[in-house]
Amino acid sequence: MARNVFVTGGSGFIGGRLIRRLVADGDSVRALARSDAAAARVAELGAQPVRGELGDTASIHNGATGCELAFHAAATVVDWGPRELFMQGNVDGTRSALEGCREAGVRRFVHVGTEAALLAGKPLHQVNEDGLLRPDSKADYASTKALGERLVRGANRGRFETVVVRPRLVWGPGDTTILPGVAEAVRSKQFLWVDGGRHLTSTTHVDNVVEGLVLAGARGAAGAAYFITDGEPVVFREFMTELAATSGIELPNKSIPRPVAGFAAAASEAIWRTLKLKGKPPVTRMAYWLTAFETTIDISRARAELGYTPVRTIADGMAELRGAGTAGTST
Repeated sequence: MARNVFVTGGSGFIGGRLIRRLVADGDSVRALARSDAAAARVAELGAQPVRGELGDTASIHNGATGCELAFHAAATVVDWGPRELFMQGNVDGTRSALEGCREAGVRRFVHVGTEAALLAGKPLHQVNEDGLLRPDSKADYASTKALGERLVRGANRGRFETVVVRPRLVWGPGDTTILPGVAEAVRSKQFLWVDGGRHLTSTTHVDNVVEGLVLAGARGAAGAAYFITDGEPVVFREFMTELAATSGIELPNKSIPRPVAGFAAAASEAIWRTLKLKGKPPVTRMAYWLTAFETTIDISRARAELGYTPVRTIADGMAELRGAGTAGTST
């Protein structure tokens, strides 16, 4: 049965793919749009644009009124910037989205989380939803996504249900974060593997993220969080090498020991913050953690409670990217 659905972040990577799926399923979708370009993008995808800012509760209330379901995909997804930038996008913006949707009468609010909310400088080995959030993380992206998720899960009460979906290393057509960053690092001759890049990682094709979000909207337990991935983990180096190749990028063989990379990330961030330098450090903690540590995810809960099964294999996703001549990833 067709539903009225509200989406934030609809002009972005995950949000855009989500809108396509919802429209294809027959839902009537409204999407928050902060600019003319964003409005044009969501309209092209088949949603009705609602002009407004993420931090404006009134705009969100206006867009969500009459909707039974909301998906919050908007976020600040970068690895460096002032703390205020991350707080505004990942904490304050999430608070506004929750308040606006609750006041509008939305029944269920599905939040796009991330495994990064558990990252604090150590590997994650087959972690499940019982793993601790790390708002104390020294990486602002990780810290603020943990704080944002706490708000979402804490807002679950009465007739307002909230659910969190946590993908890991999102990839597929249309991404604007990790793969473009890798391409820039290769171009500037700054790309290095950490300890050869031989550790395991979980990954999540954007279509699998969307499948998890849709299932969480329909079946997720109120107040719960669910990890979503492509299934079995892969070797980080092998995955990134194949992914980069879909855009014609050959990754160099140079490697750096993990302790050296960790020291460089911490020192670089300290120097940039102390001296208030422009741009971003040559290596950040977030980039170091992504490239240096095993991060593998147990998705048993999503399989059991949501009936989740990946709808896109890594092989199929890579073939699609090779055919399109474009590629991307994000966390």
